[in-house]
Amino acid sequence: MTQTSASNNASSSSATTNNVDPAELEKFSALASRWWDPESEFKPLHAINPLRLNWIRETVGSLDGKNIVDVGCGGGILAESMATSGGNVTGIDLAKKSLTVAKLHSLESGVKVNYEEISAEDFAHQHAGQFDVVTCMEMLEHVPDPAAIVQACGQMLKPGGWAFFSTLNRNPKSFLFAIVGAEYVLRLLPRGTHSYENFVKPSELAQAARLGGLKVEKMAGMEYNPITDIYKLSRDTSVNYLMATRKVL
Repeated sequence: MTQTSASNNASSSSATTNNVDPAELEKFSALASRWWDPESEFKPLHAINPLRLNWIRETVGSLDGKNIVDVGCGGGILAESMATSGGNVTGIDLAKKSLTVAKLHSLESGVKVNYEEISAEDFAHQHAGQFDVVTCMEMLEHVPDPAAIVQACGQMLKPGGWAFFSTLNRNPKSFLFAIVGAEYVLRLLPRGTHSYENFVKPSELAQAARLGGLKVEKMAGMEYNPITDIYKLSRDTSVNYLMATRKVL
């Protein structure tokens, strides 16, 4: 997402289902049955989920009674944890198989989450200004037009609502750590999970947020120690990072 494309995307139509890469959908659909296996390809997501959830809760104050939408919810790992924390959660995605897994797991766990197969842009068009919290985690680097997703997230929020994003920075270090290290050396992720050219610099995400009526409030980095097999939040945003934004009143 370049600075120019972020600006151009601000004026694009909010109702569209074209902002999807079929190869990316197929990639995650092929792995759908393993979403809830903590030792599968999704092990890193299970490991970082408590960090993401706590960061969101600490920023918002409490999720109890909040209307929340998880954009690109996949199999529902974050969505269920936010519902367990008291949120009224809707999870949206375009990967039908992943959503099926999410719905089945919700029935098994007894954690109520409303799941819908719909694009972020179409959902925003239908539910503008209805949510207290929007989360979009590990998704922006998998779509053709991430700025349009950011804009849609802003459109969903009530004034003063929070939007949380997490993605991968674009620089030589992130290529080395997130692709070479994670996919080829440590094999934390399947090869081909990420494409370097789709990584998003914090400056690009921040500009897209501003164009979507969102103010950047804070950021955090996420680091992995391969020796201890532990993830932690830090100030280092050079590889994985999270950004908290708020809808301008």
